[in-house]
Amino acid sequence: MKEIKTQAEFDAAIASEKPVVVKFYTTWCPDCHRIDPFMPELEEAYKDKLDMISLDRDNFPDLSQELNIMGIPSFVAFQNGKETVRFVSKLAKSRQEIEQYLDRVVQVGEALNQG
Repeated sequence: MKEIKTQAEFDAAIASEKPVVVKFYTTWCPDCHRIDPFMPELEEAYKDKLDMISLDRDNFPDLSQELNIMGIPSFVAFQNGKETVRFVSKLAKSRQEIEQYLDRVVQVGEALNQG
């Protein structure tokens, strides 16, 4: 998963016509590290339908506040620079919940491309 280091990289990544899922995390978040082992498998499974990037919320306080990212890890999908679907809560996220979210991102992305 590509790590975003600058606002310009973030802006360029989310401008894609292909859905882009941003994983917001922090280095000190145990739930963020708990999902790390299976995230590469999910990224590989969905690579033809969406792109995934990661962003350390602590390095982007203004953006995180603007997007109302409180609980971590949080997932926010974008397409053509606009937010489409979010999975944001303070609760730990299971692989199954993340897969359901990614399926929803794909569905919404396909609907937007048809529209």
